Amino acid sequence: MQNKATKFQQLHLAGDTFIMANAWNAGSAVILEQAGFDAIATTSAGIAFSHALPDYEGLLSFEKALDETREIAEAVNIPVSMDAENGYGDSAQTVYDNMKKIVTTGVVGAGIEDYSGNKDNPLYELELATDRIRAAKESVAALDYPFTLTARAECYLTGHTNPFAESVKRVNRYREAGADCLFVPGIKDIETIKQLVKETNGPISVVMGLSGTPISLAELKDAGVTRISIGGSLARATFGLIRQAAEEMLQKGTFNYSNQQIADAELCALFSKNNNKND
Repeated sequence: MQNKATKFQQLHLAGDTFIMANAWNAGSAVILEQAGFDAIATTSAGIAFSHALPDYEGLLSFEKALDETREIAEAVNIPVSMDAENGYGDSAQTVYDNMKKIVTTGVVGAGIEDYSGNKDNPLYELELATDRIRAAKESVAALDYPFTLTARAECYLTGHTNPFAESVKRVNRYREAGADCLFVPGIKDIETIKQLVKETNGPISVVMGLSGTPISLAELKDAGVTRISIGGSLARATFGLIRQAAEEMLQKGTFNYSNQQIADAELCALFSKNNNKND
């Protein structure tokens, strides 16, 4: 655990930009590890979709999320961070208690967002939101390895009237409360991302794979972004392939989708190696 945790921490402190892809089950995690990612995260949306549940409606239970996260963390040798949504509770005490459970899954990082789930007031009031981040940090303070806490400001995704200014204010407060990485999802242009990096006091994470003008890794490096995640976009793309294949079979009577598959023998060899990795 120490090695994974230290490696994950160093990725955020190295002064470079890294991509942290998001897995939704153990199999997708192993494929991402084989591809060469230095670290991965879970995606709460992808996990929900894999259980035929909608995202952002609280229908994926904390227990099920923990089970999937544990399977993902145990399947790979690289660091894993948990998409812990809002900490699965409103109060700072609940976040504190739930973080104790999160660390038992084997992850070395977690992200806590300030989305309340209340349609009328989608963001937690700033003082409560800050207290929640402080509680999450205090919950992992006694660990004998560095646990990377990410604080998310959901201003862009919740339609705030002044999302940039509010995001800057919030993530700087979260940094003061102990957050190691600051995540502002939903920004779609590189100039705003550059300004965000300038006006915040910690490593910045952004999400790619959402709709909008494509932004490249090179542009994000130049902007000073530390971490790039892809949220549930890879999971959604996988479901897109399933739908396209279904339409092809039923409407055209062909099976060309199979040209994109990984051979059975290759997958069996990969997963057999994975299952024996600790022998």
